[in-house]
Amino acid sequence: MSKYNTRYASSPEAVKKYDTQQLRNEFLIQNVLKKDTIEWVYTHYDRFMVAGVVPETKSVNLEAIDPLKADFFLERRELGIINIGDSGSVAVDGTIYTLEHKEALYIGQGNKEVVFSSKSSDKPAKFYLNSTPAHKAFPNKKIGTEDVEVIELGAPETANARTLRKYIVNSVVDVCQLQMGMTTIKVGSSWNTMPAHVHDRRMEVYFYFEVPEDQAVCHFMGEPQETRHIWMANGEAVISPPWSIHSGSGTSNYSFIWGMAGENLDYGDMDVCKINELR
Repeated sequence: MSKYNTRYASSPEAVKKYDTQQLRNEFLIQNVLKKDTIEWVYTHYDRFMVAGVVPETKSVNLEAIDPLKADFFLERRELGIINIGDSGSVAVDGTIYTLEHKEALYIGQGNKEVVFSSKSSDKPAKFYLNSTPAHKAFPNKKIGTEDVEVIELGAPETANARTLRKYIVNSVVDVCQLQMGMTTIKVGSSWNTMPAHVHDRRMEVYFYFEVPEDQAVCHFMGEPQETRHIWMANGEAVISPPWSIHSGSGTSNYSFIWGMAGENLDYGDMDVCKINELR
């Protein structure tokens, strides 16, 4: 069985009373990309799971964890993978999918054996993983950089010019509930997901990367009129409950991968919060 730790759901009333460390303990996920092993964070928000693996010196098998009570990991789950490292491969029941930098793979329910490998141990792949419960088996599909849906958002005047790329969404690949994509903040901008919003029908996880070593991102969460913040470094993720905003501002430009799960697959399903009404 793979290693894991569990994060339980917190109510907005409880979060109002959290100090800095408790807020970080509940929602921040550090050291996501583990070398030669997978260590899951199993959340009680829509049973969403987060992990990362860097197969540097050996190939790494995907194994079930105890809370799943399953014979194999994907018995009742689907899996999304985005490679933010160098060239690597994912073998799924004997079929090998090569993933280059910023390419993705969707793996459907029912696949029994999944193995992660790097082309070179000197320049390993870095696989970021999201998984959600699944009710139906959909075909596996690789999503190359030419397959994604690209949207240009924001403007330099509001410091939020960014490029959003939809990888694993129902307009690109058949899925049960998992959605994943990537947003890159343009040079000179700092804000992501602004204006902020909530979507009570879905939870979300942000994974921040391409953050320079001496820089940071301040991630904002909480109810729109009761916000909190978490300072984050490169390679860290943060859980966003359905009742919470999820927005960040960096001291440099950066990228992040967003993953969602919940009630529906409508990407535009959100309740926008007016900027001047945030508190």
